[in-house]
Amino acid sequence: MIILAFILSGLSLLMSFLLIIRLKVTLLGLLLWSLKLFAGALSPFWAVIGAVGALLGWVYGAFWAVPIGLLGAGIMIWYVIGVSRDHKGFENAFGVGWKSLISPEQTGHMLKRRWTPILMKASPLPICEHNIPFWTIPGTERELLCDIWSPPDGKASGLAFIYFHGSGWHIGDKDFGTRPLFNHLAVQGHTVMDVSYRLFPEVDMYGMIGDVKRAVAWMKTNASRYGVDPEKVVLGGGSAGAHLAILAAYTPNHVEFTAEELNGADLSVRGVISYYGPTDLIAFYRQTGQQRVKHQGDRYYPPLSMDPDAHKDMRNAGRLDKIFGGHPEEVTDMYQLFSTNAYIHPDCPPTLLVQGEHDRSVPVDASYTFFNQLVEAGVPAVNVVFPWTDHGFDLLLPQVNPVFQSALYDVDRFLAILANKN
Repeated sequence: MIILAFILSGLSLLMSFLLIIRLKVTLLGLLLWSLKLFAGALSPFWAVIGAVGALLGWVYGAFWAVPIGLLGAGIMIWYVIGVSRDHKGFENAFGVGWKSLISPEQTGHMLKRRWTPILMKASPLPICEHNIPFWTIPGTERELLCDIWSPPDGKASGLAFIYFHGSGWHIGDKDFGTRPLFNHLAVQGHTVMDVSYRLFPEVDMYGMIGDVKRAVAWMKTNASRYGVDPEKVVLGGGSAGAHLAILAAYTPNHVEFTAEELNGADLSVRGVISYYGPTDLIAFYRQTGQQRVKHQGDRYYPPLSMDPDAHKDMRNAGRLDKIFGGHPEEVTDMYQLFSTNAYIHPDCPPTLLVQGEHDRSVPVDASYTFFNQLVEAGVPAVNVVFPWTDHGFDLLLPQVNPVFQSALYDVDRFLAILANKN
């Protein structure tokens, strides 16, 4: 029992330390990243493990196991409290009476608390249609596909949520780790469209944003089929998908970002939700290339005058090198053209930003700046930053994951407001 006490207490403390540290963009950081996600997702479990280790240490005389276990448990409990803490984001964005914008029927299906030990699965399950083509590439038989999640009882809210998966702009596909989110939203009456868009090198970023807008046009054309109000389409996504969603939401009539066949189509949307999407691509490039850069304080910012060959070797940032044909010093205009912060204006749709404080891929400072610019422009915006949390926090163990649930709590209310707001 003494050995068991030290093992349990030590594991809890080890996982809590992993949660606290900010990982670098290195190979080791990449390996530790998945462990950090599990540490956060299972933080209540690790708190219990630490407490049990401390108790066993006290009972069986392994006294060093007591402070170790209590410290590990305390850090994990502090994390759960931190990510579940309430905020005034909705009050600031929509006014003190924002709760009155949500109907009692919708409230009944939303999360009642930011975290519960076991999140019950949505019931009854919504209807899901897989691999529905929403566009065929001209001159080919290549179809772009989506999945449609519809309310189980036919009582649609009228709102459609179009989601674009994380990809780094070059990997991934729809239906990856998102079913708990879509099940939950569809039970509330929302229709969810999960999109498989083209990636690099099949297309450049013009092609990607074109596919995003094609999805918007398709949903509006087929709105009556799914009980959707064409004026209540909301975009969202994770990481690179969130970047594309914001870009499309803010530039419905942008000539360069609109495919010829969509000219004249209504591509406006009611809102947009970003799960850790990059907003400033130059800042993103700098952060994801930090393993070759001298440490300056608690941030890593390589100068743009750095040797181009060094830039091309940088992990993650090299993706944008290839997509844009060079690093920011060589093709600055391309990085700026596709950065969402360049398109902030007073008529941007309401925006919900959700991100982790320790995001190793997307610079959180740039997200704060982006949010402040939205507020200055008069755009209703909510910015939620979870402490000690890294990139991709929403993809693991949603039934127990405190940060997944807390983010979903905000998504619930954001979509409900947009479904009812005139």
